[in-house]
Parts: sequence; C-alpha cells; structure tokens
Amino acid sequence: MKCCAKNCKRMCIQTASVTHVSSAKILIFVRLKRMPLSQKVPTWAAVPAVLAVFSVISYQTIIAPDNLKGTKHVLSMAKTIPLPVHGPESIEWDPQGGGPYAAVVDGRILKWQGDGIGWVEFAYTSPHRGNCSRHEVVPTCGRPLGLKFEKKTGDLYICDGYLGVMKVGPEGGLAELVVDQAEGRKVMFANQIDIDEEEDVLYFNDSSDKYHFREVFYVASNGDRTGRVIRYNKKTKEAKVVMDNLRCNNGLALNKDRSFLISCESSTGLVHRYWIKGPKAGTRDIFAKVPGYPDNIRLTPTGDFWLGIHCKKNPLGRFMINNRWLGKIVEKTVNLDLLIAVMNGFKPHGIAVKISGETGEILEVLEDIEGKTMQYVSEAYERDDGKLWFGSVFTPAVWVLDRK
Repeated sequence: MKCCAKNCKRMCIQTASVTHVSSAKILIFVRLKRMPLSQKVPTWAAVPAVLAVFSVISYQTIIAPDNLKGTKHVLSMAKTIPLPVHGPESIEWDPQGGGPYAAVVDGRILKWQGDGIGWVEFAYTSPHRGNCSRHEVVPTCGRPLGLKFEKKTGDLYICDGYLGVMKVGPEGGLAELVVDQAEGRKVMFANQIDIDEEEDVLYFNDSSDKYHFREVFYVASNGDRTGRVIRYNKKTKEAKVVMDNLRCNNGLALNKDRSFLISCESSTGLVHRYWIKGPKAGTRDIFAKVPGYPDNIRLTPTGDFWLGIHCKKNPLGRFMINNRWLGKIVEKTVNLDLLIAVMNGFKPHGIAVKISGETGEILEVLEDIEGKTMQYVSEAYERDDGKLWFGSVFTPAVWVLDRK
C-alpha cells in the first residue's frame, strides 16, 4: 500500500507538471497571437527566405534553359570515349573507314585506333608546339575545327580558327595552308568546310572578320554580322564570297545532290540556304530555324542533316542577343567563362537536332537534359551503320549512341 501510495503521489505530481507546462504553452501562444507582427519575428530574419524564393523564381523565369517539347531523352545512354585532350570539336572518317579523327584544342588532329591502342597523333596545324595546352586554346598552336576528307585523294581539309583552311595528306603530319584570304579580307575564323569533289570546289565558313575562335561567344552575343561563306576553286585558286552579312555562322554542309548548301547562325538559330545549281542558283533564303545555339552540320546517309547544339537558349541569353547594345556591354565587362555559364543556364547539357534535307522541318530532337553523359555538343555525325557519334567543343570525350 505504501508503494501504491507513492506511485499515486508521483503520478499526481507528473500530471500536475504536464498541466502546468501545457497551460504555460497556451499562455505563450495567446500572448504571441496578441503581439504585433513586427515584434514576433525580426525583419532581418525574413530576408534570407525572401532572397531564396526570389532566386528560385528568377532562375526559373530568366536563366533556366528552355523546356523543349517532344524531345527524346536518349543521349545519356551514349557510350563515352575519353580523350587525353579537351575539345574534339569536329570528327571525321577517312575514305577507308578509319577513325574517327578528332580536332582538339591543342592544335592537333587525333585518330582513334580502337580500345586496345586508343588515340594517336595524326596531324597538327602549326609548327609551334612548345607551349601548347591540352586544356585551353593557345593561338600560336592553332585551333583545328571543321574536318573533311576528300575521298579521291585521301587529303584531310581542316578549318583552323586562327590560321585559315589547311590540308594534310593521307600520312598526316604538319598541315599546309590552302587559303587564308578572300576578296581582300583575311580569313579570321575558318569554322566548317565541305567539298564538292565533282567541281573541285571547297565551301567553308569564315565566322567573323574581327574575332578568332576564343571569342566565339562574344561574336554570338554582340551582334557582329561579318560572317561569310566562301567558295574556293582548287584549280583557279580563286576565293569568292557567296554569302555574307551572317551572324556567327558556324556549321556548313552541302546537300546530297550538291544543288545547295546550308550554313547556320549560332546567335539566331537560323539556317541559311545558298543555291548552287538550278533556276535559283546564286540566290539565298532561310531554310530552317532550330532551337538553341547550333554548331556543326553533318549530312546523313539518307540526305537529312544533323546539327550539334551547344546548348538551349534561355530568356536572359535571348534578350542579350536581341539587344546589340547589351551584347557590347557584356563583351567589355563579363568574363568569358561566366558568359558561357549564363548562356547555358548554369546547367551544361547535351542536345542535337535533325532536320529534313528537303524542307528544313525539324525531324528529331535528342537530349541529355541533365548533362549526365553529354555536354556542349558541337557535332552529331550519323554513320552508315546507324550509329550516332558526337563531338564537343569543351569536353575531353566523344560519344557514340547505337540507336539499334
């Protein structure tokens, strides 16, 4: 009975304590309800929360990359083939099917020899190799971009973003200059090239007469319209401008019957067409418009075109490109790395677009929306076996997607 009495007493005390605490909580709550809002929470305490909400809203409405409808999220499944050097901007195969060959940032063209051997040096565009970097551009080392093999000779033609159009024989080694001027103006930014072998003619882009490769994003943002498409006759050595007043024209390709070529503007997403043959020969028109900032163009085995897309656009980047005055301010005040980050929404990702070779209609859009595998796609190259190969202007890798 004594124990029971003690237990009862202890229970009474505990019950009283609980009742007391609960009453205290109720009293505090009532008092808080009667307090003015300014006395409940210090103003400074709300600032971080407001800023956080504002940042999220701002990112989603201003900076986040566009959300494209109807895309296929398959690029994250591609196989990665690492390189010892950054930036395989363009890839190509020789007439015997060897390759791919990759144009990389240190001025060289590397050749893939399979998993057992890996990448080996094939060619280089500049004899000045002493201070070349595997991670960033050194102008004296050159910067090879667009690659194209001539089937009948085995020669590899190279657009170098500093040196002009170059050529190297089937054995590789140091490339020789083919052309670096057209109609009295120096070729400042040779970018991508294609060959009409029947006519012995080269067509290539000169993306700007003021900027070289390293400033490509300033070219895209500041409204520069000095881009040209140049026709070079190998027999007469004549270089003639066939399209001008282009805004950072990047990719270029002939169509299947070589009756026209197309060249895309990275700034606007416009794909311009120049008629080479037929009743419209010598005229130009708009062939297509693609999302994002397009880079290289490659003809498919069936006559359509793949375009590598550096990244999708966002409202801030679109506003900057549409207002030349802002682009010029950005050029003078914003670090290039920051500009690149802003343009891709601080979220590098992978995207490629396929358009019809007849109508320019968008046929497919492939994405790695999170950039888990693929980022900064510069080129999409479809092979006869159906495999899609991808290059990148920054990443030290190429990718291959077996769509079968």
